[in-house]
Amino acid sequence: MDWGARRIGLAVSDPLGVIASPLPTLEIRGEAQAVARVADTIREQEADAVVVGLPLTLSGARGEAAAAVERFADRLREACGVPVSLYDERLTSALAERRLREVGGRLRGGKGRVDQGAAVALLEGWLARSRRDMEEGERE
Repeated sequence: MDWGARRIGLAVSDPLGVIASPLPTLEIRGEAQAVARVADTIREQEADAVVVGLPLTLSGARGEAAAAVERFADRLREACGVPVSLYDERLTSALAERRLREVGGRLRGGKGRVDQGAAVALLEGWLARSRRDMEEGERE
């Protein structure tokens, strides 16, 4: 998921962990509502794990936004009872905007679509890394 203070972009993978597809963006008001709505979505999707984008600075440092996401992830972990991982989300929104432009999508007023696209890009990266890690573990 691409967490934000007002919107949360969501994506889900297929059972094999190959394809990431967008879910509707959640409009939220406050962290408590965000936790409750995301936990509901996790149950509806029957997700067995969650990946939350960690907004690091371009240098890789953790700032205030990263600390807020870490607090949110902790609350979500308690609320839904599934593993919650944090994954570097640097440049996922820029990638989502570029993808929208490439297919002729509108960016103006389409922030929810950018959030969806960022969640898809984030999940694609996490899935690819997980596959690489598994392949490397099998070779050892």
